[in-house]
Amino acid sequence: MSRYAIIAGAGSGLSAALARAAAIDGLKLVLVARDIAKLAPLVAELGARAIACDAADPQAVARLFAVAERDFGIPELVVFNAGYRARGPIAEIDPGEVEAALRKAGVLS
Repeated sequence: MSRYAIIAGAGSGLSAALARAAAIDGLKLVLVARDIAKLAPLVAELGARAIACDAADPQAVARLFAVAERDFGIPELVVFNAGYRARGPIAEIDPGEVEAALRKAGVLS
């Protein structure tokens, strides 16, 4: 089986940079997102496989790993980058968005 990485919450920012670094290191890639259509350019660039999965759903995550292990074996690297976050320059981020992100992450109740 090939060396590979799973990157959950894949997108165009940090996770794309991590995917490119992993590819340079010779890892095959499984890019995971709820909406995999947005991953088409990165999938094409890196020869990756995209799998749709809601990382907040434990059963969906179990299916993701079952499919990945069946097709590729045990991953060498798993990155969890999924989540809701406030975006923008720190001086301009809406405090309400920060609070919402922290609540969704379970940091605030």
